Amino acid sequence: MTQDSDLLIIGGGLNGPALALAAAKAGLSATVIDALPAEARAEPEFDGRAYALALASVRLLANLGLWEQLAPDAQPMSAIRVTDGRVGEAEVFLGLDFASAEIEEGPMGHMVEDRFLRRALLEAMATEPLITHRASATVIGQSVDVSRVTVTLADGGTLRGRLLVGADGRSSGTAARAGIKRMGWTYGQTALVCAIAHELPHEGVAHQFFMPSGPLAILPLTGGRSSIVWSEKDALARAIHALPDDEYLQVLRPRFGDFLGEISLAGPRYTYPLGLTLANAFVADRLALVGDAAHGMHPIAGQGLNAGLRDVAALAHVLSHAQRRGEDVASPLVLARYQSWRRFDTAALAAATDLFNRLFSNDNPILRAGRDLGMALVQGMPGLRRNFVREAAGLTGELPDLMAK
Repeated sequence: MTQDSDLLIIGGGLNGPALALAAAKAGLSATVIDALPAEARAEPEFDGRAYALALASVRLLANLGLWEQLAPDAQPMSAIRVTDGRVGEAEVFLGLDFASAEIEEGPMGHMVEDRFLRRALLEAMATEPLITHRASATVIGQSVDVSRVTVTLADGGTLRGRLLVGADGRSSGTAARAGIKRMGWTYGQTALVCAIAHELPHEGVAHQFFMPSGPLAILPLTGGRSSIVWSEKDALARAIHALPDDEYLQVLRPRFGDFLGEISLAGPRYTYPLGLTLANAFVADRLALVGDAAHGMHPIAGQGLNAGLRDVAALAHVLSHAQRRGEDVASPLVLARYQSWRRFDTAALAAATDLFNRLFSNDNPILRAGRDLGMALVQGMPGLRRNFVREAAGLTGELPDLMAK
């Protein structure tokens, strides 16, 4: 039977294009179906979004031929500093310092702005003959038979392939049409996100402040700037977001502190609700889910995109090995290998982020004393601290080929 591509990938954000490039390295063709126009994806202006890419994710991008282009605009993270405090406190009780120097492989991660990552992926797809990019295309239907999958587009066209991949976010239409249900809950918290410019250098240090209303992450960017991911209760977050820029900064300053000197906004600000969601299955007949279509978690550890890229690398690993063995890459046995590899890991990560958020997003004096004591114990154990750094770098567990080195 005729087909348009080996893989039909619904979702043109970050994970979908990354998977198409990874599949192309294995000789598999892919069509990326993106609801947004290409011009929107290629928008060069800084919109405040940035990602903490773990070392394993950097390796994936390097193996896809993207890192050389991204590196000049990437900020290495020299350390992660974790503290437990209250708004306006001059001192925090106890904390943790995780330094990149504690592992031999190099920086545990880099901060990369969304605009640079999107541009690199678009340019790489445009030069890869095995990839077709269908922008401004919306999928309204999908069907599966014994040998292929067919999707129907809003303009009436159809596309055929061997495997359908949903990379279309937490409200994945691909998963819903396949009958895959989801479990999860909201946290009653909203993330306020922006970038700031500051007077003093950040030295490449990422900060995670735990406060009763939710965590505040200060993540280093290039050019004397930092990315802010600031969690507050929903009603308060809405009120803060509605403030003019100067009043917004007045609310942020006592939470932020003065360790970086004077601060100012360095781009737009936006919000998104926080919750946990996990698909009941990552695969179905001739279908696989990656990224937020499979799992969404609290940004407390900055692992959202890293988890998605690990899905991409694991699925590409499974498909490439199956291709070399002459197997049908969309067979139930092949897809089961992907699900068994990724579903437990992502469920464990989601549970860990959920636990940390619940443990730290309160001012219970008993819990506060216990968590501060726990951080002090970890700080005094170099071996355990090194394990945390390796975990943050994405170097633990079985690594897919594209992340192994």
